[in-house]
Amino acid sequence: MTSQVQNPELPDETDAIPTASEERIYVASQLQLMWWKFRKHRMAVISAILILLMYVVAIIPGFLAPFDPNAHNSGFIFAPPQPIRFVDAEGNFHLRPFIYGLTGERDMDTLAMIYETDTSQMYPLHFFVRGASYKLLGFIETDIHLFGIDDPEGDVTMYLLGSDRNGRDLLSRMIYGTQISMSIGLVGVLLSLVLGIFFGGISGYYGGAVDNIIQRLIEFLRSIPSIPLWLTLSAALPSDWTGLQIYLGITIILSFVGWTGLARVVRGRFLSLREEDFVLAAQLYGASERRLIFRHMVPLFLSHIIASLTLAIPNMILSETALSFLGLGLRPPTISWGVLLKEAQNVQSLALAPWLFLPGIAVVVAVLAFNFLGDGLRDAADPYAR
Repeated sequence: MTSQVQNPELPDETDAIPTASEERIYVASQLQLMWWKFRKHRMAVISAILILLMYVVAIIPGFLAPFDPNAHNSGFIFAPPQPIRFVDAEGNFHLRPFIYGLTGERDMDTLAMIYETDTSQMYPLHFFVRGASYKLLGFIETDIHLFGIDDPEGDVTMYLLGSDRNGRDLLSRMIYGTQISMSIGLVGVLLSLVLGIFFGGISGYYGGAVDNIIQRLIEFLRSIPSIPLWLTLSAALPSDWTGLQIYLGITIILSFVGWTGLARVVRGRFLSLREEDFVLAAQLYGASERRLIFRHMVPLFLSHIIASLTLAIPNMILSETALSFLGLGLRPPTISWGVLLKEAQNVQSLALAPWLFLPGIAVVVAVLAFNFLGDGLRDAADPYAR
């Protein structure tokens, strides 16, 4: 009677059966693997949601802002923030939120306005109220705002984040400033993407004299101190330009300076990919250089490009903010976070109204959100890494 001996070197057939989770990974596409890896990065997911909300604010600022950002009120200069309340001065709870009125008088010794909360004036907040007219999405004329005070005559003031030296609502101006500050980073990075891929791809694909010329140009641009270069190019803009022209000029300037880093990354990848077998096979098959670059080579490191661009947007936002803060970027009546921070340059104004620094908090939140999002995309670009 012969006994059946199992070969210990051969794996058990039951161990070779993949589990449901492993089978899902085996049949998943690259995009699915990246998404599964990205959603494990909690801060990146939260940052992505926050950035999406910021761009929603940038698309419909007139609907979200309670007032016209350029509306002046000389009677409430440097008015303090009016908090939203649910409990009144007598301790009674109200389901509908409200604010108390403000009364102000000028101190004859310091000539500063002194404001006090008037508990006898209670103004409930409502949704979808009528106010200053604006163009929704740029072409729909309307006067409906998300929230505010039901005050057809416009006599009631509501400064949830305070007012500036001209009595303008800071909250409304910050909401409108989101439109410029968030879009200038996006537009500038898109232009940098085109320049970086174009010059970096040509430099890495052809090499030789073309590579030397482009690399010397990149080294020359990177050797120039960034801030003096930005100041020089921004000061060259004509003083009689409109806000839109200055906006486009600042965007082009930031893109002109910011494409060099991406170009070097693209060049390095092209230098390594042009020697691969699939590139030679595509050339023998008769693929054109344009198809070879954009159809076969660029998609291989597209995820890295996306992560790099996400990390480059905060630099664009900070650059615009710095230029506008120094008075060499966007100028009033154009509204951006940098223009609003320029109000905080005056020490006297800052001492009287510390809430003028609130646009700086918006800049910090946006920059941190983009950095966390970039970290998550960079990790998701390599879904097989532990």
